[in-house]
Order: sequence, then C-alpha cells, then structure tokens
Amino acid sequence: MPYLFATEHHNDADYAAGRVFYSLPGHPAFPVRLAGEIFRRCLALREADNLTAPCALYDPCCGGAYHLATLAYLHGERIASIAASDIDADALALARRNLDLLTWSGLDRRIAELARLWADCGKRSHEEALESAERLRERLLASTERRAIPVSLFQADAADGARVLGELGAQSVDVVITDVPYNRLSAWQGNVADPLWRMLEALRLVLAPGAVVAIASDKGQKAEHEAYQRVDRFQIGKRRIVLLKCDV
Repeated sequence: MPYLFATEHHNDADYAAGRVFYSLPGHPAFPVRLAGEIFRRCLALREADNLTAPCALYDPCCGGAYHLATLAYLHGERIASIAASDIDADALALARRNLDLLTWSGLDRRIAELARLWADCGKRSHEEALESAERLRERLLASTERRAIPVSLFQADAADGARVLGELGAQSVDVVITDVPYNRLSAWQGNVADPLWRMLEALRLVLAPGAVVAIASDKGQKAEHEAYQRVDRFQIGKRRIVLLKCDV
C-alpha cells in the first residue's frame, strides 16, 4: 500500500485550494494527503538517525506554496521554519499570499475578504469558505500559543546553488519537499540541461547532516545524483516520489 502514514481518509475541505488558500490557473495544488505522507516519511527517516527536533523545511520549486502552507497547519509542531523559492515571479506572488495565511494579519485579511464576498454575493461556497477560515483561525491560535513558524520567500532558479546558499546559508535545511515541473501546466525554466541533477547539486550546499530530499515528478524524470542515496520510493497516480539522502 503506497500510504504508510496517511492511511485514513480525512475531510480536507478546509484546506482545498481556492477555498481559503489561494489558487491560480496554471499553478496546480499538491494533494493534501500526499503532502502529509511525504512529510511524515521524511520525519521517519530523520528519526531513524535520532533527529527528532522540528525541521527546517524548504521547497526550491514552490509554485504557489499551497502544500507548504497546509503542512504548516497540519504538522506545524514538527516544523521549525519554512523557506520557499521559485524562478517564476507570478508563482512567488501566489506563494506569498498563501504563506501569509500562517500569520494572524494575513488570515484575518482573508477572513474579512471572504466575509465581504458572502455579504455581497450570498453564495453558499463563500459561506463555507468563511467557516473553513474560522476553523483555520482556531488551529492557528493553538499553534501560535506554542510558537509562530518563521517563513522566508525568495526568487531563484532551483539550479543556482550560489543564490540558494546566499539566501539560506550552509547546512540550513533539514527536509526538502518539492513537486518539480513535469506536465503541460508547468515546465522547467532557466538552465534546463539536466535540471533535476542541477537542482540536487545546488541543494548540497544547504543540506544539514541527516537531511532528506523528497522529489515528486513523473516517471519520465529521474531524480538521481552520484552524491545522493535513494532511501525510499513510491507512486501515487502519475506522481513518482523519490526520497534521497546526501553525504554533505
């Protein structure tokens, strides 16, 4: 069975893209259940190395950062910080709006926006979105009583190691989860020769000891690099997920 941790189906309607979290055409949302499964597999691999502290999470191809925002709500106690980057300025603008929902001010702005839509249009979908936003506010209250999650966002080619290192610093990342471009809705930009290898090479500069890199792609792309060891692999639908560790 592909799912080892997210074995039960839950109602994730509160986290649906376009409901409270923002979405745009051309920026597909990553499935909530699959994101949770990948994250928990990464944590299990770290725990096998006695690494149990909350992790610094990074996505070098973040798109709209929808999955990072949902992971923060669902597993925030296991996340020390979130970093996100993308080469696409429009994707980063969307990511900024979604990651802003991890803050009181950002979520309150979204609640006010949904309340206006409900008052002006009276659509049941707006009312449901407002109800979801209020439930997210309760979750945010519970999580921020412990601590807020620091977030950084920057524009970069995923293959530009110097840029990524300059933004994040050496040995700063514990877990990478990224859904790389692979279909008609998204494509690699910038230096496209061996993009996955180049991304993995760039990541070597920022990975902490024991870090885990999880890459979702189609079967036409191979997440391989001579400095990395594949430690897990599974497939859900058309997505192939590979988990790697590197001697950094």
